[in-house]
Amino acid sequence: MKLEQHMVPICFTLNGKHVEVEVAAGETALHTIRERLSLKGTKEGCAIGECGACTIVVDKKAVNACLMIAAQLDGREVMTVEGLAKSEGLNPLQEAFLQHHAVQCGFCTPGVLMSAHALLKENPNPNREEIVKGISGNLCRCTGYRHIVSAIEDAANQLSEEEE
Repeated sequence: MKLEQHMVPICFTLNGKHVEVEVAAGETALHTIRERLSLKGTKEGCAIGECGACTIVVDKKAVNACLMIAAQLDGREVMTVEGLAKSEGLNPLQEAFLQHHAVQCGFCTPGVLMSAHALLKENPNPNREEIVKGISGNLCRCTGYRHIVSAIEDAANQLSEEEE
């Protein structure tokens, strides 16, 4: 006998747009974002909150979407990597990742970008140590982090110049 899954309606803001969706009671935010809403930038790596590939920003804080129940998104402000780019082009953080060769295989990149985005919103001028701490929940097997940290430093400098 197959049990029917109880569906719960939720609504939230996703990348600046109002979203209404029904989710299963125990469904993760990761599943909702990737499968129901078809935003494939949020990756499933470990599914236990260890790798950071699924990092999204919820109410300006970086969180692992694999550990968050979708129903917890209700009423919240959510951003995925797809929300970083602007109509006029890439976000300065994305540009810096390209310029500093901080992208290799690319699997971890969306999660790292989201952690960096949340860090720069909270601390617009982080030092190198704060950047390392800010992305410490994101694992990358390709770059060795040097290029990633340099890209985040460069983006922070560029963003602070734009605000002046």
